[in-house]
Amino acid sequence: MKRTEQKPRGRAWLVTIALAALAAIGDARAASPLDPSANSAAIDPDTGKTQIADASSWGSYTENLGFKIVNTDKGDANLSIFSYARYLNQKGTDPTYTNSFGTTSNVQERQEIQLLKVQIKFLGWILDPKLRYFLYAWSSNATQGQGAQVVLAGNLNYNFTDWFTLGAGIRSLPGTRSVEGNFPFWLNVDNRLVADEFFRPSYTSGIWATGTITKGLQYQVMLGNNLSTLGVNSGQLNNKIDTQSAALIWTPSTGEFGRGFGDFESHTDMATRLGLHFTRSTEDKQSQPNTEGIENTQIRLSDGTIIFTPNIFGPGVAVNQVLYQMVSLDGGVKYHGFALEGEFYWRELDQFQGPGTTGLRPLHDRGFQLQGSMMAIPQTLQLYAAGSSIRGQYGNPWDTRLGINWFPFKNRVIRWNTQVMYIDKSPSGYNSLTYNVGSNGVIFNTDFEMAM
Repeated sequence: MKRTEQKPRGRAWLVTIALAALAAIGDARAASPLDPSANSAAIDPDTGKTQIADASSWGSYTENLGFKIVNTDKGDANLSIFSYARYLNQKGTDPTYTNSFGTTSNVQERQEIQLLKVQIKFLGWILDPKLRYFLYAWSSNATQGQGAQVVLAGNLNYNFTDWFTLGAGIRSLPGTRSVEGNFPFWLNVDNRLVADEFFRPSYTSGIWATGTITKGLQYQVMLGNNLSTLGVNSGQLNNKIDTQSAALIWTPSTGEFGRGFGDFESHTDMATRLGLHFTRSTEDKQSQPNTEGIENTQIRLSDGTIIFTPNIFGPGVAVNQVLYQMVSLDGGVKYHGFALEGEFYWRELDQFQGPGTTGLRPLHDRGFQLQGSMMAIPQTLQLYAAGSSIRGQYGNPWDTRLGINWFPFKNRVIRWNTQVMYIDKSPSGYNSLTYNVGSNGVIFNTDFEMAM
């Protein structure tokens, strides 16, 4: 008599389904890279042995470029974060300032603690490794409520060859060394010496090309909308697209100079550099349409007065447009943790337009900065001294500072910076900086920085 197999009934049927499901889940879990307890196996091509990789660790990390969060044959993405906390004390400065025109104004003596900057960056390539993107969200918490307190920006680049990369978007005009793209690798955290801040161009929208002409010789050229796009909308532009900036950088001894200022890398062979920069731009007040407000604060006289301020050159005289031209020359040497780096600046303001400006003569300003540093403990403790000076037709401001950097993890990802500076009648300043326009006296700050 033929025996027929009976199907399970009732609870037995449910038990069978549950056991089958658990077995399937177990098989999938053993093969899934998403299970933190799972390991993946690979064959070592050199030894032929099976290597077990710990899948509880995902992705990879590159110092100062962040964590790789996507890696496919169609593109990749890295997530990087820059931020720092700052204690600032300006109580040692004068409460008032009188400019060269006899106008006295109050100067805020700030004392505060801020998580000053937060920058979240996404960078990588898409479809072709030569097609790269750099997109970021940026905030300046010391300027809460102002137009450029939060910025969403970035740029796209295509690397045709080593000697030609074409880019478009927002970046810094390469008019001085500090805006070549070496941020945040400065001796101090996110604040330049007074002369550099006074002369330099800023960030703008445009197109550019960069590349290596030959070993040790690099160039950057950019065509942009204006000297600074921060807080400026398209309705405020002069529609000329005549802002040009270029840099030529030569590192003759070793073909490289390291990232930024100071010899954190501790060169065993002497490294040298020379840099030549030029910027030219026709600038106007960048007022909102049909208003007389002044949004363009990038160009100032050497006493801190904005060039577009009405009546500064006489009753009824108002500069509505000016041609800005600036040249800088920098040089430096690094060896065994020691570095000496300097820069000279020349600026001319000319071709004034506006009521009463006929006959105004060109304005000329010049200045320099010098920075010396040493790694007292290699990759751990850095000491530096720096100073700068401006020689202008409306004042001769200057500053000097001493500082110390501690790198607790022997890299540039985490840094604790402390510095004290003396400043004489600053012609530049913003809430995000350590000094204000008109600051005169002693300023102290200490910053804890993360450049992931």
